[in-house]
Amino acid sequence: MSGRLQRAASRITHSIAPTTMQAVILTGGGRIALKEVPIPEPGEGEMRVRLVGCGVCSSNLGPWAGPEWMTFPTAPGALGHEGWGVVDAVGPGVENFEPGQPVATLFQNSYAQFDIGNAENAVPLPAELAHMPLPAEPIGCAMNIFRRADIQPGQTVAIVGIGFLGAILTRLARQAGADVIAISRRPFALETAQRMGAVQTIAMDGHDAIIHKVSDMTGGRFCERVIEATGKAWPLDLAGELTAEGGRLIIAGYHQDGARQVNMQLWNWRGFDVVNAHERKQETCIKGMREGIEAVLSGRIDPMPLMTHTFPLSRLDDALNATRDRPDGFLKAVVRMP
Repeated sequence: MSGRLQRAASRITHSIAPTTMQAVILTGGGRIALKEVPIPEPGEGEMRVRLVGCGVCSSNLGPWAGPEWMTFPTAPGALGHEGWGVVDAVGPGVENFEPGQPVATLFQNSYAQFDIGNAENAVPLPAELAHMPLPAEPIGCAMNIFRRADIQPGQTVAIVGIGFLGAILTRLARQAGADVIAISRRPFALETAQRMGAVQTIAMDGHDAIIHKVSDMTGGRFCERVIEATGKAWPLDLAGELTAEGGRLIIAGYHQDGARQVNMQLWNWRGFDVVNAHERKQETCIKGMREGIEAVLSGRIDPMPLMTHTFPLSRLDDALNATRDRPDGFLKAVVRMP
């Protein structure tokens, strides 16, 4: 065996024990099982990460409800894609990562102690951030949404729905010199938006009442930018009503519960742009993650107060239910690994 092959082999097999890990399997709608399963081995271009934690994404809620299109049981760790941890082993062809290196990942089975994925879907974490929980994927989503929103100084920006994503976008929009109107059904979320820089807050308790309030706040011109971050039907309708002529409606909410009907007459009449800000290209997602990590490192954003609920991996079901039900004081759940 050549020296290079010996080095590659040693990088894969440097850790002999353990050979199994704990991973969550969804056994049906609203049901999980914590299983002991073999630790996966990285292949060509892949690496294995010993996960410290994983954020819980609202996109999990569709499968969690047990729709007919879901197949149960799921693969070990399935649906988890907001992981962070330490490189445990690398496969052949991986040159930019080494075992022991802190990373954030965009792998797909991260509700487990270990996950493997293409090394291109991981981002190094600087030493200054290695001690903190850092689900970089949703922070990267916020950075990409902000970029596509094209927010300019002096604009009025309405953000419909204040969760983890909406709170970060409030901060970014305010830093860009915009006046932010935060709209949410929960008092705790509105208080969070104020701390993130919102100049006005409105309780989401009446469609027409909200429209009139925003009209009064803007002198009847409405908002140059509106970000819809709920994934629900009527807030999307509301967001269109709040968008100014020639403005931009940015859809950041994850709409997964069926088709939508929109007021196309209004959208045509006002002539605003509609941007679906869900990025699907892996390289764009990774770019956003890198930008998000840099924003945290520089102090531009602080995600720590926004991760309000922490659960052990064995209680992923409680974490998913909290993400669905959003109890008082909730913005985002993360799970920590054994």
